[in-house]
Amino acid sequence: MFKTLKNAWKTPELQKKMLFTLFIVLLYRLGACMCVPYVSSSISDSFSTLYGSSVLGLMSILSGGAMQYATLFALSVSPYITASIVMQLLTIAIPPLERIAKEGPEGQKKITSYTRWVTVGLALITSFGYSMLLKSNSWLVRDDWFAMIVINVAFCAGAALVMWLAELINDKGIGNGISMILFANIIASIPGYAQTVWSGVIMKNYISGNKALSVVIGVAIAIVLVAVVFVIIGFIVWVTNSERRIPIQYAKRVVGRKMYGGQATNLPIKLNMTGVMPIIFASSIVSIPATIAAFFPKENGFTKFVNNFFSPQTWEYLVVYLILIIAFSYFYVLISFDPVEVSNNIVSNGGSVRGIRPGRPTVQYIQKILKRVTLIGAFFLCIVAGLPMLVTVVTTALSSVLPAATASKIPDLSILTFGGSSLLIVVGVALETVRDLEAQLSLRASKGFLG
Repeated sequence: MFKTLKNAWKTPELQKKMLFTLFIVLLYRLGACMCVPYVSSSISDSFSTLYGSSVLGLMSILSGGAMQYATLFALSVSPYITASIVMQLLTIAIPPLERIAKEGPEGQKKITSYTRWVTVGLALITSFGYSMLLKSNSWLVRDDWFAMIVINVAFCAGAALVMWLAELINDKGIGNGISMILFANIIASIPGYAQTVWSGVIMKNYISGNKALSVVIGVAIAIVLVAVVFVIIGFIVWVTNSERRIPIQYAKRVVGRKMYGGQATNLPIKLNMTGVMPIIFASSIVSIPATIAAFFPKENGFTKFVNNFFSPQTWEYLVVYLILIIAFSYFYVLISFDPVEVSNNIVSNGGSVRGIRPGRPTVQYIQKILKRVTLIGAFFLCIVAGLPMLVTVVTTALSSVLPAATASKIPDLSILTFGGSSLLIVVGVALETVRDLEAQLSLRASKGFLG
């Protein structure tokens, strides 16, 4: 990876793209530090206590802490992601939109324009809910109609600006714009995240005794946690780079005086073909109930329902979250990989899958393998993203059942709820970016050789 980055930095064109991406990320982080008007400074301390382990806590992590401080980019890329999901679903469900999407570059421009308008609409709804949350918690120094309009306009403008920055990275930078912004946000949250883990999990039950021994035990636990993180990273990299190879045999063809083909190759299908997108999509969807609940006062029955049955510390939330990950894994493969087109390309180039007849049998064979591989990849995402949540759910359940004296000694592991998802996003984005750089380096090397 480091060798790829070094070689890319030596290439002038890629160096400009990398610097441009870094510049956009720095601009984003600058906007994530600019607080909107009329917000009290007390929000920074109270938000983590009240919503740190809820879905809003996940949204705060994905925004790099911008939501926790009610800054200009508090909504981050959540409206843009949700709008992209909505448009992709509508493109499949509505024939006119499907025809527009198949019109080539012009059709994609129209779909992108529709996505932008949907993003603005979702940003209006989300900003209103978030502003009502700020008002209900007395985090506003002014809550009259003018102040609420200013706050909502600021949040909506921030969401639109984030969408524009992400598209700039797509056009002129390296990697996917949404993924790069999420990567930067999670990396920016690591110092505060580590401090919270140290004070709230590692040192919670040891400070009251021998302080020197407490520190030694805390450091030992920290080393174990770091080792576990590295093991998980290695597991993620191994699965992400794993692939199922379908053997392809190309027939010999004589064109003029030259003979082409005759070689054996393979069609690689990644085990985790979807990358981190199902995690991002599922996180955006499960945040909708918490966003809707922010519209209502705390005493409302719907808010209590969301807190009791749709909190990350509940079994209901965990089950829905894992089901959405599996569903979006299949959905993302459905829209990004077409077995019919792949089969036609193989046949048109004089190839065939070994032991399989060309045509429909080849399509069915590829579909069968694709379903199995996608299921394994979905289970992998569920393990990485769901295991920390499962630990949180179990410890929360034990705390509510055990006596108070015993329950007080159980560490508060709610801070680890979204650790697996965050780690998967960071590693996945890093690997995707490195692969993008490698592809561009190979393309430029081939051009130079041909030139």
